[in-house]
Amino acid sequence: MTSIEDEAVAGGEESAGGLVRLTQYAHGGGCACKIPPGELEEMVAGLRVPPAGSGELLVGVETGDDAAVVRLPGPREGGTAVVSTADFFTPVVDGAYDWGRIAAANALSDVYAMGGRPLMAVNLLAWPRELLPLDLAREVLRGGLDVAAEAGCHVGGGHSVDDPEPKYGMAVTGVADPERLLRNDAGVAGLPLSLTKPLGLGVLNNRHKATGERFAQAVETMVTLNRGAAEGALAAGARCATDVTGFGLLGHLHKLARASGVSALVDAGSVPYLDGAREAVRDGYVSGGTRRNLEWVAPFTDFGAVDEETRLLLADAQTSGGLLVAGEVPGAPVVGELVPRGERSVVVR
Repeated sequence: MTSIEDEAVAGGEESAGGLVRLTQYAHGGGCACKIPPGELEEMVAGLRVPPAGSGELLVGVETGDDAAVVRLPGPREGGTAVVSTADFFTPVVDGAYDWGRIAAANALSDVYAMGGRPLMAVNLLAWPRELLPLDLAREVLRGGLDVAAEAGCHVGGGHSVDDPEPKYGMAVTGVADPERLLRNDAGVAGLPLSLTKPLGLGVLNNRHKATGERFAQAVETMVTLNRGAAEGALAAGARCATDVTGFGLLGHLHKLARASGVSALVDAGSVPYLDGAREAVRDGYVSGGTRRNLEWVAPFTDFGAVDEETRLLLADAQTSGGLLVAGEVPGAPVVGELVPRGERSVVVR
């Protein structure tokens, strides 16, 4: 698929009003603009789930998993599980079409991270209509539609608001086998940890926002669906996984280990990184979201002799990152293993 961003100057995009760099209209970018994990957990602490409705809630807010899952009542043995999620964010790249593709792939990823298959999505669009032309918004939506079509997922409209900052994403509904979910609380000591996409998306996106440099390897990684990774994990018998997005590898792994009652060992030398990621860290293109991630996980992590550069990359706020699977996934590197619960959730060596 060819992006219209390929023909843009400095990674921006032409519109009727001239060259536009979408990242300059947002205070953050992609999943790095999430509310920090520590603040988010404090905010939702003590909130109670309303009385039960139809079906059985299999996955809710308790472990901070990637999506909500309800088992529908019915005569079929095991039943059918409905997977529901929503995800949206500010521009992570300057090109409108690529931003739409990335945001859609990221939203669909939550369904794949639960072992599900997306069926239908609706768009979520916030747009500064007096600042940015509507033809750019159309390109954002076109990008989302193309990725949803690749996933075999219907898009049935959506919702839009006039907003000072552009934001885009999707609310997605999928289905899964309730007996074969991928959950973040199902990890068992002794299982290897596989990572299906390289790290470094956050620092490369931050460099892009600051300089206009375009990193094709980052865009290609972000628009790649996690469908194949989820199918490979399920085929290999995996039952525990999460996707690696705004809280970084260490943040999502800490949540997985905590929910599963285990600890995790990470072999830093086995973790894959995108070309240019280390250089971006050395040159100072580290987002505030990544630094907040590292600050949050530090009390739960034994870093040993691992240097600051590697720590930042392990905490790097990813956008549309890969799956972290407790089990071996064909084609994905093993980056560590789950072990019996120790003093720290995560040990990096």
